[in-house]
Amino acid sequence: MSESSLPEVVRIARDLIRIDTSNWGGGKANGEREAAEYVGAHLESLGLAPEYFEPIPRRTNVMARVPGRDRSRPALVVHGHLDVVPAMADDWSVDPFAGEIRDGMLWGRGAVDMKNMDAMILASVGDLLRAGEQPERDLVLAFFADEENGGVEGSALVVKDRPEWFAGATEAISEVGGYSITVDERRAYLLQVGEKALIWIRLVARGRAGHGSRLHPENALTKLSEAVAAIGRTRWPIRLTPTTEALLAGLSDLTGRSADDPDALAAAAGPAEAFLASTFRTTANPTVLQAGYKHNVIPERAEALIDVRTLPGTEDDVLAELQHIVGDDIEIEIVVRDIGMETPFRGDLVDAMVGALGRHDPGVPVIPYLLGAGTDNKALASIGITGYGFAPLQLPAELDFTGMFHGVDERVPVDSLSFGQRVLADLFRTC
Repeated sequence: MSESSLPEVVRIARDLIRIDTSNWGGGKANGEREAAEYVGAHLESLGLAPEYFEPIPRRTNVMARVPGRDRSRPALVVHGHLDVVPAMADDWSVDPFAGEIRDGMLWGRGAVDMKNMDAMILASVGDLLRAGEQPERDLVLAFFADEENGGVEGSALVVKDRPEWFAGATEAISEVGGYSITVDERRAYLLQVGEKALIWIRLVARGRAGHGSRLHPENALTKLSEAVAAIGRTRWPIRLTPTTEALLAGLSDLTGRSADDPDALAAAAGPAEAFLASTFRTTANPTVLQAGYKHNVIPERAEALIDVRTLPGTEDDVLAELQHIVGDDIEIEIVVRDIGMETPFRGDLVDAMVGALGRHDPGVPVIPYLLGAGTDNKALASIGITGYGFAPLQLPAELDFTGMFHGVDERVPVDSLSFGQRVLADLFRTC
């Protein structure tokens, strides 16, 4: 596909992928400044007046307001994040930051999470403004830093120090919803109306330092390994919420299968199975081990990082259970903790999102679901804004889209980006 034939939405997504905004967390990041400046320049080209907020050097956020036809109505926040998780280039088939287009796909870190949606926002708003149109109501376009670190150096600071950016806004849309899955060879769309709570914890084991050759029962690494294995092997029980009950009802209607076995019903969704099954229960996954400094020295301290995602309202119970699992000898430190959320699958905005999908893919059902991860909607919730996941993509049945979040060879179909651009433009005209 030649440069001149590339749809604008694809060019924007490719350009953003080529800006390496890797975020390792804990304050270690390349920073979003260049990506924010790129977005700001595009907003200016549409006649908008972007504002920047950089509370920490290079951790840049950018916002612009698009006036709507009916300014008496509450504004809608449309937001994305500009950072990405790191990519180990040796594991990829392509350079993760080259923005390569191959086999009808745009490849690169951020193609799925979430420079694709950033590009769809910019391109769809451009469609309206260049045609001399206005959205139905004010749109607050916000692009945040640091989402991949829980937003602590991004959206959390924006809502604290720049709440005026969101004046008059009551609802928001962002990532990880509105995309299609294939269930028993039938397409359906998932609309995200809730998010599990995030608790990133650190396990700390202590022992006695000593020579690696000696008999040494007080080994911190041994204690830590046993604790990590115990957490990693724990199978948390299914515990349904109103949102996951609605998801199961929708999948049951689609397949004709019983909703009595949630995991079996999730399996009918093919590549999306693991993504959906994680929403029925707590997950607690070990992600990082840290200990030692020399082959023949037993360290005094060993640490592990665990990514815990709990159902809304169960956070304290889960922390107590984790302490029981690892035992009293292991200290649990909370690194980042945020909230879980659920919103009813009804209302004017929900109807508008369902309607927009229906106009571009008639007759295909839209099913609510609970996101097993989290988004910057949580920061907006702290100032009274209700958030949904709606980054619309019509996807091939065989593509493991959900498996590419933070995965290797992240990619999105070019045609899916154009579909999302059209659906979002339609939504903004009507919602």
